Amino acid sequence: MLAKPAFEVQSLVTDAELVKKRRAQIIAAAVDLFAHQGYYKTTIQDVAKKAGVSAGLIYQYVRDKEDVLLLSVLDVLDSYKQEIPAATQGLTDPLDRFKAAIYAYCRVVDQRREATVLAYRSTKSLSPERRQLIMASEIETNALIAQCLKDGIKAGLFRDVDPDLATYHFVGLAHSWALKHWRIKQIAGFERYVEEGFDFLVHALLTDKGWQHYKKLQAEKAGKERKKSSKAR
Repeated sequence: MLAKPAFEVQSLVTDAELVKKRRAQIIAAAVDLFAHQGYYKTTIQDVAKKAGVSAGLIYQYVRDKEDVLLLSVLDVLDSYKQEIPAATQGLTDPLDRFKAAIYAYCRVVDQRREATVLAYRSTKSLSPERRQLIMASEIETNALIAQCLKDGIKAGLFRDVDPDLATYHFVGLAHSWALKHWRIKQIAGFERYVEEGFDFLVHALLTDKGWQHYKKLQAEKAGKERKKSSKAR
């Protein structure tokens, strides 16, 4: 496990709610600019203009542009940490929990495509200390998915694979939606992309017991969709 460095983006403002609100405003503007004109070409003045605030105000909430980039990437990782537990809450079936976790991860990527691509393009621009913080946060996020895999293995539904390595196959599926969106969107919509991608990858994990259980869950889902469709007519 990579040790998480004791690092915090400093703010001159002490009101936590105000800091959260202003940083969200700054991040939204920065991600759009970083994505379209590049990190190096974007200045704090550009971010301030896009956010509708002064450059001086931004410097009350961050020290420099590198802080803004760090916060932009961490914001996506924090979204995973919030959305995955929310999606899996109350689910006791290991396969249901795993699928819900993957779908939640993919939805965050869909909602934050530009920020996801930004993380790939610009993380190298950060200092080693900041990069280590991002890597440690990524490991924390991936652990949420890896735990679902471990539960599936323990229940005999998944083969005895390396959960950490298998997690990256599913993370890669999610990130490809952002990285290759220009092409994939011409082939499939989000729901179909995730459904078929999950189905493709999970087949490699399932034991005989898991396969039978998966078919049962798929049949139950199809039945619910038919009922919903008939009611809508």
